[in-house]
Amino acid sequence: MAAKFSTGLDIHCSIPYTSDTKLLYGSSSSSTKSSRLSLKRFTILCNSTSKSPKPNLDLDSSRKKPSLSEQLKPLSNTILDDPPNQARILSKPKSTWVNPTRPKPSVLSLQRQKRSSYSYNPQIRDLKNFARRLSESHFSDDAFLAVLEDIPHPPTRDNALLVLNSLRPWQKTIFFFNWIKTRNLFPLETIFYNVAMKSLRFGRQFQQIEELAFEMIESGIELDNITYSTIITCAKRCNLFDKAVEWFERMYKTGLMPDEVTYSAVLDVYAQLGKVEEVMSLYERGRASGWTPDPVAFAVLAKVFGAAGDYDGIRFVLQEMKALEVQPNLVVYNTLLEAMGKAGKPGLARSLFEEMVDSGLTPDAKTLTALIKIYGKARWARDALDLWERMKSNGWPMDFILYNTLLSMCADLGLEEEAETLFHDMRKSDNCRLDSWSYTAMLNIYGSVGNAEKAMALFEEMSRVGIELNVMGCTCLVQCFGRAQRIDDLVKVFEVSVQRGVKPDDRLCGCLLSVVSYCKGDDADKVLACLQQANPRLVTFVKMLEDESTSYDIVKEEFRSILTNTSDDARRPFCNCLIDICRKRNLAERAHELLYLGTVYGLYPGLHTKTPEEWRLNVRALSVGAAQTAFEEWMRTLAKIVQSEETLPEVLSANTGAGTHKFSQGLANAFASHVEKLAAPFKQSEEKAGFFIATREDVVSWVQSKAAATA
Repeated sequence: MAAKFSTGLDIHCSIPYTSDTKLLYGSSSSSTKSSRLSLKRFTILCNSTSKSPKPNLDLDSSRKKPSLSEQLKPLSNTILDDPPNQARILSKPKSTWVNPTRPKPSVLSLQRQKRSSYSYNPQIRDLKNFARRLSESHFSDDAFLAVLEDIPHPPTRDNALLVLNSLRPWQKTIFFFNWIKTRNLFPLETIFYNVAMKSLRFGRQFQQIEELAFEMIESGIELDNITYSTIITCAKRCNLFDKAVEWFERMYKTGLMPDEVTYSAVLDVYAQLGKVEEVMSLYERGRASGWTPDPVAFAVLAKVFGAAGDYDGIRFVLQEMKALEVQPNLVVYNTLLEAMGKAGKPGLARSLFEEMVDSGLTPDAKTLTALIKIYGKARWARDALDLWERMKSNGWPMDFILYNTLLSMCADLGLEEEAETLFHDMRKSDNCRLDSWSYTAMLNIYGSVGNAEKAMALFEEMSRVGIELNVMGCTCLVQCFGRAQRIDDLVKVFEVSVQRGVKPDDRLCGCLLSVVSYCKGDDADKVLACLQQANPRLVTFVKMLEDESTSYDIVKEEFRSILTNTSDDARRPFCNCLIDICRKRNLAERAHELLYLGTVYGLYPGLHTKTPEEWRLNVRALSVGAAQTAFEEWMRTLAKIVQSEETLPEVLSANTGAGTHKFSQGLANAFASHVEKLAAPFKQSEEKAGFFIATREDVVSWVQSKAAATA
């Protein structure tokens, strides 16, 4: 349907109907009506098809054809009436949108609030001595009031402020502050409240600070930037992060802009609350306002990204500091190192440490402890030991936490000789003393290597010097004496530990269960007697497994009940040990039942992985008996697939893991023996340690030969 418009422009064109044409003409009936009334000499033909009509042959072919937007410009000027300086948003705005036609509002003041200047007070020495006398005295309230009456000079505004600022215990500061209020000698200004609040902040008295703030509001006394900063930082120190956010939001509502100190403190508050998006939003808004973050703010960002293990975020912090030419201090480096450790980047942590040393900063004990933890987690033994030598040669500070971290790393990596040298250094050190964790680390090493003599000597030494044995130390001793087959010593240590107040946990119970799996006869009964004291239900379940009359359903329900009452990190070790016990006692079907239940209950995630090219059995997290059981079960499944003429992948493999620990038990060796016993067609890979490989043809041939032999 054609419509006539009052304009001299004559255009013949085809306009595909889109959201833009809808926006152009408007969707309301009123706007359409007004357009038809005012434009009568102009015809527009609208066609919804995607094809455009042929060009008008009457147009001058030598003249360049104008674009559609140019043709519609006069029309848009006639019927589109945008308010001035109003922008249309055609895309979804970001979470924080700022009108581009207006100046971006500032979210903080780039100038710190100027502190009130003190005029010279000739009585300053007398008043400070008086304040020192008040601070060091132990008067009662009445005696304190009596002393205040003897103030050497009249309590004018300046004199009272000087004394208030010189008092140290927050109790006396608030007492003197209240005394000033009761005398009513002069109107109290904001600075008096700020000084009193700072003293209360030192004593972590947030409730009283908040009461003073409400008192200021009720009295009409202005809360300035220093007031809000003191309130927020005190709430942060008291771990009242919600209160800190509440007062920060209140500050904005009053129209007062926070300064850099307050802004950095609030960043840390949101970081402590785990609100990463709010931290980044505050940071970006501050940067848009022209703020140059200080090292404290960057330390907060590093802590946020480190807690999440976000390497890209950590890299962003480093790039920002470099771009703004902000030199990291020791706190920032320590935070970044901890973040690198959580992100699993030992190489970058090492480079960052070297950069810190090259910049002239001396690492403290916290720096070195963080780096040692990173090296230990990455199993970089050589780097850790080199760092230890640098500590001694450079005289870097070493506290007992750092020593214990080094010992724990040696225990994890099986560095027996190095640990003994370090332990000896701790004996001679004046700054460090051996504690329960130091001895536990050494017991862990001796337990790993199976050195029962040294473990017993260390246990007896702990008794002599009065070091209490913790549950971890008891677990290490049980492991050590179990592997050495010194069951009587194991029972002795367990009994003494329980008498001294050690409460067996799931890890200790799992260790006892592991010892049962490779003991026989009376020795197994002795260990079960210890386990009876720690976890009677486990002993009952072991006996239930040995009883052939126990049905699968009963085993299933009891096993599920035991797992429910077991900590997450001990559930899989329990299942592994129970499978080992069944195999040790020739209960093969029970072992397969437990493996199936463990798989159903999610104890073995990733046991099987499949791709079109390869199927893999991953047994690196299983014990020897559990790995053998899983392999047998897998071979049964493969045999059924071959017999049903289903398709197998080109390659089948089993992964036992390489074992990086010096004293690892060699799951690969035991697995290889079991593969040979079954005459399975899997061969150890020469390229990948801990891998056993078989081709599809080998497996099919093996299944067919087994079927022919049993026919």
